[in-house]
Amino acid sequence: MLYDEGGTGVPILLLHGLMGSARTWSDQLGWLREFGHVYTFDAAGHGRPAPAELGTEAFVADLAAATAAIADPMVLVGHSMGALHGWVFAAAHPERVRALVVEDIAPDFRGRTAAGWAAMIDGWPQPFPDEAAVLSYFGDVAGRYFLRAFRRDGDGYRLHGAVSTFRDISEEWGGRDFWAQWEALRIPALLIEGEFTITPAGQMRRMAERAGTRYVWVAGAGHLVHDEQPQRYREEVESFLRDVLTRG
Repeated sequence: MLYDEGGTGVPILLLHGLMGSARTWSDQLGWLREFGHVYTFDAAGHGRPAPAELGTEAFVADLAAATAAIADPMVLVGHSMGALHGWVFAAAHPERVRALVVEDIAPDFRGRTAAGWAAMIDGWPQPFPDEAAVLSYFGDVAGRYFLRAFRRDGDGYRLHGAVSTFRDISEEWGGRDFWAQWEALRIPALLIEGEFTITPAGQMRRMAERAGTRYVWVAGAGHLVHDEQPQRYREEVESFLRDVLTRG
């Protein structure tokens, strides 16, 4: 579940979004190794068993156990669900996190439901027979995201977890908020929000009011900023890492 991607120095842990995988970050590994020792991680329920209870704290406990051997404080780089798990982890284990990158997720989705979204996923024509079929169905950006996450069986590509698991992870966000965990942080953070975000309006800008937080809005990007505008994403993350890693 935890993969050593090489490099030396400060540990940098990459956390993928819902229905993603450690391979989500394939295009970012090379340049991130210039800043530290890079690790990727497959969240529970994504190609391996889910926790018995699908609450955020269970995923954070799983992450804490999986990374227990990483002795030095980490830089956490997260997308969507991974970013949320990252800041809840940092709030619970402040001594283990040095800095945080949050891509396109906010603390409060209360009132939203994943029921329609899950029904749509249930309608996907799985298995997809080949890579071309995945790209044709989802488009280039989302298609590459799913190709890096789907499992490949003898008859083609399919989800690497249960739709009910993904639905219930998302449903929890519709019933609670994570402002307290965000406001408890005392570490530098970079927020990256796409123009066509999934987040409730204004929340990431409000998050940026916390001391030590930098906010970046990326015009023309949707939820997958790191895939849709990789050069802009790289520039912003590199600038942030240079700043926080030279503070000693």
